[in-house]
Amino acid sequence: MFEGTSAALDTSHAEGAARALRTTTAVRERARHLLERARVGASRWFTVQDDALPATASEVAALTRERYPGLQIPFHSRWRHFEAGGIDRKAVLDERLAALDAPARARAQIDLAVVSVLLDAGAGADWSYFETASGQRFARSEGLGVASFHAFLGGLFSSDPAHPLQADAAGLRGLATDRLARAFQASAANPLVGLDGRVLLLRRLGETLAAQPEVFGPQGRPGGLFDALVAPQGPTTVPPTATVAAHDVLSQLLMSLSGIWPAQNAIGSEPLGDCWRHEAVPGPGLTAGWMPFHKLSQWLSYSLLEPFQWAGVRVEGLDALTGLPEYRNGGLLLDAGVLRLRDPALAARSWQPGDELVVEWRALTVALLDELAPLVRAQLGATAAQMPLACVLEGGTWAAGRRMAQRLRAGLPPLDVTSDGTVF
Repeated sequence: MFEGTSAALDTSHAEGAARALRTTTAVRERARHLLERARVGASRWFTVQDDALPATASEVAALTRERYPGLQIPFHSRWRHFEAGGIDRKAVLDERLAALDAPARARAQIDLAVVSVLLDAGAGADWSYFETASGQRFARSEGLGVASFHAFLGGLFSSDPAHPLQADAAGLRGLATDRLARAFQASAANPLVGLDGRVLLLRRLGETLAAQPEVFGPQGRPGGLFDALVAPQGPTTVPPTATVAAHDVLSQLLMSLSGIWPAQNAIGSEPLGDCWRHEAVPGPGLTAGWMPFHKLSQWLSYSLLEPFQWAGVRVEGLDALTGLPEYRNGGLLLDAGVLRLRDPALAARSWQPGDELVVEWRALTVALLDELAPLVRAQLGATAAQMPLACVLEGGTWAAGRRMAQRLRAGLPPLDVTSDGTVF
């Protein structure tokens, strides 16, 4: 079993096992195993109600048409949150970057996307951000997106006052909690969940960038990913035939940024990041019992695809990435009745990301999103090429999960998972 994750890899040692777990093939195969196990009644936590899938697809399709009547659906990415309140903030950034060539603009856009995504764990129900320029107040992911956008424009992540529109290793390593708190308007009266965890994550990012100048350049900028993936294809200006595969973006992120994730998830000295223990997950060698997700890395991969496209690079293989196992997509499946808790009283507890119930919920979410996507496309008369998974999520499942949560619990997810700012 799981041949696709371990071919040509020696999973009897830590490095080979970690590499096997850093693929979406591993994510999908193991998530599918847990789904089939739950379908035959072997899950301790959930039952699967397949007859609820068509109605769920109908709800997602209806909301997709409501949000995108012409079905011109963009990718589910951080750039959508920069459009909150109907404001084209990317145009503001483009104006400030106008004097730069396409690769330099892409590096700045990647810098912004990386720090913004890493700051995009759940904000909590009591936090919001007031944008002075628009007079609008934003909460949750939109608020985090708008706040991080303005923090980037203000040079918070740059160590060079002459070049504020960048994130670099020195700027990230020196980030102080009080400075991030001020930029995000966080206070006792406006509490932001996981503030310390977010700062530590960005500091670890700075350390990791500095340690790999061959990927991130002498300044240690996330935008070095553009050159790492495109430069081998031709000159420093973007060649007209330049392409990048979505999974290559993810692979580069997982290889080069593995050091930023919490160290407790590891095989030997190899950090695994968003990969968790579940006793029912089989696999070869040291990969047995591990369920990988790489949610933030995949969310980041989705969010980096557009900067590549805007620079003239063709993006291929979108559906190699998986659906995102977070509380909006997972909440949709619980609230729509596709998944049911065996014991409804479990919803009253608070859970940790490593708890088996949470690991399984996320795995079932990944597998069921793969089944839900073709049903949604069929209702909308779209093909997989016209509506890849990135567009189903945006259309889509994430928004439907949020709408149901708002209707049922004033926006709160159906399960309470304690966040440290690095998973959800």
